[in-house]
Amino acid sequence: QVQLVESGGGLVQAGGSLRLSCAASGRTFSWYGMGWFRQAPGKERDFVAAISRSGDTTYYADSAKGRFTISRDNAKNTVYLQMNSLKPEDTAVYYCAGRQSEVIVTTVSMYNSWGQGTQVTVSS
Repeated sequence: QVQLVESGGGLVQAGGSLRLSCAASGRTFSWYGMGWFRQAPGKERDFVAAISRSGDTTYYADSAKGRFTISRDNAKNTVYLQMNSLKPEDTAVYYCAGRQSEVIVTTVSMYNSWGQGTQVTVSS
């Protein structure tokens, strides 16, 4: 499995921006389709965005469309999530995940590599 480490979370006011990073190691990063998920207290882990191995294809949850952008740099073994116009309801622990496939999926169980998560808190 690829090892994943997220960073970039923090406290931001509503309307602000954050960029999350997820650094990968241990396996060939370009073999992995990548996703971002989030989990608020007492709630299930939800899909946010995903990107194909090459970076040519992306997919977003409705809640992220128009505000979040997923990207990757295979030379740096890193996937990013740029989050703009943040809302209090975006508050959650954000996780990156990988699966060794070109096919983009949105289901938690389809990913077999996970980071430890990074906290994002949006104040009103």
